[in-house]
Amino acid sequence: MTRRRPEPVQVIKQRRDSALSALVHGVPYIQFLGIEFDRRGDELTAVLPFADKLIGNPILPALHGGVTAAFLEVTAIIGLSWAYLWDDIESGTLDVDQLVAGKLPRLPKTIDFTVDYLRSGLPRDAYARAQINRSGRRYASVHVEAWQDNRHRAFAQGTGHFLMPPSDG
Repeated sequence: MTRRRPEPVQVIKQRRDSALSALVHGVPYIQFLGIEFDRRGDELTAVLPFADKLIGNPILPALHGGVTAAFLEVTAIIGLSWAYLWDDIESGTLDVDQLVAGKLPRLPKTIDFTVDYLRSGLPRDAYARAQINRSGRRYASVHVEAWQDNRHRAFAQGTGHFLMPPSDG
């Protein structure tokens, strides 16, 4: 029995980064908002860089509530997709070149999404992380928290339920 030689860590990192980039850049609305994702291992942090177009109330000024809700929902969907695809990315069974070429897997579909606005989003960068509460073959539940300057002082949080894409197998 021959043992398969482990892949170099740089190859695995490149595959992870390429898959995440393809997933994020394949959704035009994510591009419009300017949302990026910082990956550390399997943990993702969404980053919403500040831009004037994101302001809803110029008097305060404060981030638009729709932008905040979209930021939370995008974080949940990408976080859920990332967790769903992780094993295939790690094993190399997911063809990252296909992803980069635009052949993206189906993403989870939102069933419902509830947002709690805890305080005004200030005119600065925002961050968010998704916590998957339940993920099965057909259904998933995700909680997201968004913050700006202090990780423990969220300005918004959301909870969503999602219909998972059918598996190809």
